[in-house]
Amino acid sequence: MNLPPVWQATFDRYNEAMTRRQFFRRSGTGLGAVALSALLGNRLAAAGDTAAGAPAPWKIAPKAKRAIYISLIGAPSQLELFDYKPDLEKRFREDLKDWLAGQGERLTGMTAKQAAFPLAPARFKFAQHGKSGAWISELLPWTAKMADDICIIRSMKTDAINHEPANQLVYTGSMQNGKASIGSWLAYGLGSLNQDLPAFVVLHAKHTSPFSNVQAISSRLWGSGFLPGKHAGVSFRPQGDPVLYLNDAPGVPRELRREMLDGLEALNRRSYEAIGDPEIQTRTQQYEMAFRMQASIPELADLAKEPESTYALYGEEARQRGSFASSALMARRLVERGVRFVQIFHRGWDQHGTLPRDIASQCKDVDQACYALVQDLKQRGLLDDTLVIWGGEFGRTVYSQGTLTETNYGRDHHPRCFSIWMAGGGIKGGQVYGETDEMSYNIVKDPVHVRDLHATILHQMGLDHEKFSYKFQGLDQRLTGVVPAKVVQGILA
Repeated sequence: MNLPPVWQATFDRYNEAMTRRQFFRRSGTGLGAVALSALLGNRLAAAGDTAAGAPAPWKIAPKAKRAIYISLIGAPSQLELFDYKPDLEKRFREDLKDWLAGQGERLTGMTAKQAAFPLAPARFKFAQHGKSGAWISELLPWTAKMADDICIIRSMKTDAINHEPANQLVYTGSMQNGKASIGSWLAYGLGSLNQDLPAFVVLHAKHTSPFSNVQAISSRLWGSGFLPGKHAGVSFRPQGDPVLYLNDAPGVPRELRREMLDGLEALNRRSYEAIGDPEIQTRTQQYEMAFRMQASIPELADLAKEPESTYALYGEEARQRGSFASSALMARRLVERGVRFVQIFHRGWDQHGTLPRDIASQCKDVDQACYALVQDLKQRGLLDDTLVIWGGEFGRTVYSQGTLTETNYGRDHHPRCFSIWMAGGGIKGGQVYGETDEMSYNIVKDPVHVRDLHATILHQMGLDHEKFSYKFQGLDQRLTGVVPAKVVQGILA
């Protein structure tokens, strides 16, 4: 493509400048080139390169094509939801200070200096549901209805005791900054099923019920880290247009917009050939994706065409743009259209005080919509190859933080055990996996580390976690890291 003289002159001046990158590129011969190549690894390749299109020794037969991760930020209490401990009722207010000293567990700064650690039994009723007889709290009546569709894992554990490192570990595989999120790994390894939509979409659900504490989160939880930037999660806005600037600017027809992008692509291509910066291609691909999304997003976001039966299933809150119910419905529409990984963030589960009131409110926000999502996927024949994960970053303590009364208490952070559930995508529903001790403090059977969860998700999506890697700074980076991790065979169908 011929460039206008002014553009050509600017382009030539830019490429004549000796940048640091160009210096290494032009002088990197012999051992210097080998060393630089080892350090930069795949970043020397085009940003468009993806494991999905290359020979991949890490690929195995998949059970799922797509996944939805319902991320409950702040850590829901396992004691109030899935880990039933009826014998604790008779130990109400028992001081656990001496017992805790023998556990060797580190305490957070929020409770370490408490004079006493009174035992706080859950104040909610439990009942058994489904063929497995799973104990599920009265706070989750809709979840109880699908006990035979889900696998409850009560023996999750993690390494972190505070929110930010715990969230980074569960969503990026490391407590260190700069790592790629699980959605980015899947987008890189599997590619897209729909070229008009991102492979990885993030939804931030608003609250429709009262709550006290919203835990802050950062874009690191859906970022691409060292992977090419195009694999980062694309956040859809809960209000207005899901993506900004969906409409062309006034006076700029679609054909002119296409011509402008073609010219920009030509400039970027020549810059890449001269400089070799993969982020140049990343920008080009983002422009192209944005152009295609201008046509695909309006139809996707138009929930008005959903039948009344949909709102009967998800609840009236699904009509409120940005609510959790609306986000769950949008997640179904996204995976139905080929989005590889959808992550719904719902904050407000960090209940250090007024836990009985706040957890009831939070459950009301999500319970029916989670049930509806699973049933909707099943009705459409999508559940078998769509993996659904529900859970937070760690658990909560058996003792109360702050004042304990008959009706009110709080719980501190607890990394040694917590509960999640999974459904679809080759997971065996209707079972409860793992056990904790009588205090819901330690795991006594079938522990599942966060890294094991990652290995299992990758396995179900058709990726061998031990071989699935990306070279960065001379190291073969993996989602599961270098610490041994295992696929949890016991929960697979």
